[in-house]
Amino acid sequence: MTFLSPGRLGLLALVPLLILAYVLLQWRRKKYVVRFTNLALLAQVAPKHPGWRRHVAAGLFLAMITIMVVGFAQPASTVKVPRDRATVMVAIDVSLSMEATDVAPSRVEAAKSAAKKFIQDLPSRFNVGVVSFAGNASVIAPPSADRESAITSIDQLQLDRRTAIGEAVFTCLQAIRSFDAQATADPPPAHIVLLSDGDNTTGRSVTEAVDAAKAAHVPVSTIAFGTPYGTVTIEGETTPVEVNKQTLRTLAEDTKGKAYEASDGGQLSDVYQNIGSSLGWKTEHRDVSARFIGFGLLLAFAAGGASLIWFSRLP
Repeated sequence: MTFLSPGRLGLLALVPLLILAYVLLQWRRKKYVVRFTNLALLAQVAPKHPGWRRHVAAGLFLAMITIMVVGFAQPASTVKVPRDRATVMVAIDVSLSMEATDVAPSRVEAAKSAAKKFIQDLPSRFNVGVVSFAGNASVIAPPSADRESAITSIDQLQLDRRTAIGEAVFTCLQAIRSFDAQATADPPPAHIVLLSDGDNTTGRSVTEAVDAAKAAHVPVSTIAFGTPYGTVTIEGETTPVEVNKQTLRTLAEDTKGKAYEASDGGQLSDVYQNIGSSLGWKTEHRDVSARFIGFGLLLAFAAGGASLIWFSRLP
């Protein structure tokens, strides 16, 4: 639990002072009784000793003060609430290295299958868009609630040369800023999920992409897809295509996203599912001071009732 006005908790320092004052008053009362030497007369004028009951009302009153001070400090509980206009951009690497078959049936086909499943499993309140990137990046499905359009665009992906990871991030950010009429001034809460198996070989740098994503407050989660043993054959020449995990990890960590590794299609599906379950929520602090004030009032009524019943007066 957190407090929206924690400084007000300083008033709790008064409670020990009240307890000390009460103890001193009880001590002075006992001293006065001892000094009253005419015990026979004292027995006639003093009411029957109330014993423990005289402390109940005081105890309830002090508990009420404590609870009311805590309520005055505005205690708040942490809750997860859906994020309005939440948008997910899925960026898929379609460079020639994605043709490698170290992940069956190939990296690109496994990635396409997992991406489509991810989109299908997203809650309906999400908007989703798709960007493909190789030597450059382009929006093949603008962010919207139309799942079929996004899935169809993935089916039509074609491989090409080079890898422009930085451009993919910039293209996703532009799509987010173009989401609706108010997106330029008030962009929707968004997250980029970027899947790649290689390094940035053309276009703007990953460092520039990190700066742009941080400025837009859009995290980028990355998935390094493939194994160290992938190869592709281009124009009769076989070339190893090892995954560059560090570049993708840097991009994710520097934008407050998450970096994943997926060496097969099944793993990739799990990764997408985990990301999708956490994107559409934000943490808020809800003021719950009314609960404490209500409980404090009950204690006040209890203290007053006990005092009236036992002593015919309010505490």
